[in-house]
Amino acid sequence: PNGLQVGRVRIPLGVIGFIYESRPNVTVDAASLCLKAGNAVILKGGSEAIRSNLILGQILGEALKETGLPAAAIQVIPTTEREATRILLQQEQEVDVIIPRGGEGLIRFVTDHSRIPVLRHYKGVCHVYVDEFADLGMAAEICFNAKVQRPGVCNAMETMLVHEGVADAFLPALLKRFRDAGVEIRGCPRTLALMPEATPAKPSDWPEEFLDLILAVKVVHGLDEALDHIEKYGSNHTEAIVTNHYDRAQRFLDEVNSSVVLVNASTRFNDGNQLGLGAEIGINTSKLHAFGPMG
Repeated sequence: PNGLQVGRVRIPLGVIGFIYESRPNVTVDAASLCLKAGNAVILKGGSEAIRSNLILGQILGEALKETGLPAAAIQVIPTTEREATRILLQQEQEVDVIIPRGGEGLIRFVTDHSRIPVLRHYKGVCHVYVDEFADLGMAAEICFNAKVQRPGVCNAMETMLVHEGVADAFLPALLKRFRDAGVEIRGCPRTLALMPEATPAKPSDWPEEFLDLILAVKVVHGLDEALDHIEKYGSNHTEAIVTNHYDRAQRFLDEVNSSVVLVNASTRFNDGNQLGLGAEIGINTSKLHAFGPMG
């Protein structure tokens, strides 16, 4: 109305500091994504893969020079000292955003010490709730995939919630299948009644990201208790409901406050590639600027 011509243009974030403990393929994923989006990146990896990361950084620098781009657009910090991370987090004049990817301790350290905005790839305390209206055969496949296919990743199921109306029919066979696959079960009293050899769950198990073949199992009275449990112990990462009841599925989608919420699908689908975003730099569990997988 005022005669202004208005346009919206995508711009790079600038210089990204990427701090991670992950596998060395993440070095290439992060560098490629940052560069493709027009950013420079400073990579600070963990001690386990420092030699691989330095070689990959050297290769990336050579590739940049071959294409006429500055080799310094991708840099790997050549030390694993935590003090180097602390120094990086103070460079608010030089670095525009920090993306940490790793365990809870790393995320807390970065968040506590950074003067730079942080996009948090926080821990994945992911739940699957098996409703009383679930197809139990499908529920068993979903839960087994969510826990066993790759337990050491952030979108693996850590707690399985089961409606009390189907617990007796659902749990015994599935718990045996988990046990045969090497999964340690940490169960509530109702779960222990169905699997006496399971370990009693401690209060500290419910908010735990095991990243291992360990599963917390709780029998709940219904959807309300499942929602309350997820609200209390979840990490806003990934939650799933297995049900054929449309209204319950919609309520779960509406009320669960996580980056990806699923109906009748494994938590393992919270992945940039699976959701059509290509490679991802992480799954952001804070709502600025993206909530969920960042492609």
